[in-house]
Amino acid sequence: MAEKRIVLSKCGSIDPQDIGTYIAKGGFSAFIKARDKMKPQAIIAEVKKSGLTGRGGAGFNTGLKWELARNAKAKAKYLLCNADEGEVGTFKDKYILSNDPFGLIEGMCIAGLAIGAQQAFIYLRNEYHFLYDPLVRAVGQVREKGYLKHMDIQVFEGAGAYICGEESALMNSIEGMRGESRYKPPYPPTRGLWGLPTIINNVETLMNVPHIINNGAAWFSAIGTGRSKGTKVFSVSGDVSRPGVYELEMGSTLRELVVGLAGADDLKAVQIGGATGNILPASMLNTPLSHETYLGSGAVVALNSGRDIIDVVQNDMHFLNDESCGKCTPCREGTEVMLEIFGRLARGEGHEGDINSLDALARTMAVSSLCGLGQAAAVPVLDSLRYFYNDYIDRINQSHFLRSYLSGELFKSEEGIR
Repeated sequence: MAEKRIVLSKCGSIDPQDIGTYIAKGGFSAFIKARDKMKPQAIIAEVKKSGLTGRGGAGFNTGLKWELARNAKAKAKYLLCNADEGEVGTFKDKYILSNDPFGLIEGMCIAGLAIGAQQAFIYLRNEYHFLYDPLVRAVGQVREKGYLKHMDIQVFEGAGAYICGEESALMNSIEGMRGESRYKPPYPPTRGLWGLPTIINNVETLMNVPHIINNGAAWFSAIGTGRSKGTKVFSVSGDVSRPGVYELEMGSTLRELVVGLAGADDLKAVQIGGATGNILPASMLNTPLSHETYLGSGAVVALNSGRDIIDVVQNDMHFLNDESCGKCTPCREGTEVMLEIFGRLARGEGHEGDINSLDALARTMAVSSLCGLGQAAAVPVLDSLRYFYNDYIDRINQSHFLRSYLSGELFKSEEGIR
């Protein structure tokens, strides 16, 4: 299976600290076309027709989001690039920012023209501090070339909170407030950063924009599936011989990615989308990767037959419980109780009621939590119960055996048999 590189097309072929190498490869031709030959409404129309969707996990139509902000009446508008790549197992944005920062900045320049933004921020996760200075230098080179006359770009470093990958928590962070989700509506395109219209796009989403402007909406929409146009960049890790970053056409199968490209073998399951992602058994490797099926943030972790799925989900709950902002009760208390239940299972103290409790709690969190963290925390739990139910039964049976052994009941029953 061959990759189809659009977003990653210049990675490895340019010097990420020399804008001249990017321009020599056709860089900023899309921005010049958009600036000199297209009206903002035409840019938005082209992106809408292309079918480009958000690559951060939500999958909302990018052009429609831009249109909402463009039509909003306000004294100022903001553009935010979400580079707070905090999802477990995701490292594609790090690869992009390290190898092609100018592609991102060009996409931001075009988005700024489209929505009428005067100020933009690249929200960089704290753990990527080593990318801060290179990004600042890259923005400076773009500014020196005269491509930022319509909009300024600043690099803003986060403080290491997973929740700030959620768009409203990200805005709170920039405003100097505690990183926690806001109630919606209002939504950012009409009322976002400092109460003004704001567009928040993920790194990979913005990387697609120059290619759409240069090649046209029809070219882009011909790639992929019905609702999932273009390509998707994946971070593949876990039990594979070739971990790394891969770009495939939307609709490619999990098998093509994990087995064909990453070299997985003896698989038991694959988790797609990080700590809040789906856990699929190896029997589902022919599943296409798209918005219509499974996609998420692009994190793909392969798990071989030696892995314990309950241990995997318990680790997910440890992470989510630790990273919950605590604002809403379903997530704050729900992740705590889930962690308690998984702890009992791990200690050999589980019982039949734990399965029903996990199922009911997960479903409640999915519909009542304030943001995606609490809502999606249910996903790995429900998938593990659905596809690996026998693993839970085995744990509970082991717990029964252990309790019988420790209480002496096991020996009493053996005496009775003799």
